[in-house]
Amino acid sequence: NRGARIVISQHPARAQKLRIDAEIYIWRHLIENFFCKLKEFKRIAMRACKTDRSFEAMVYLAAAVINSR
Repeated sequence: NRGARIVISQHPARAQKLRIDAEIYIWRHLIENFFCKLKEFKRIAMRACKTDRSFEAMVYLAAAVINSR
């Protein structure tokens, strides 16, 4: 009723298969992988920065490092 869509794939042995949008699933997977890589940076995982602005700067810096790999 809310317009939600199934994005996570189901267990292969599920009795009643539900259709998923493959393109949305691919994008969701990429975003999850990015956050996993972002959490490798200790200061971001522990939220060690004191202000929101410095935390945002650290996220941008870490994203640039990840992107340059």
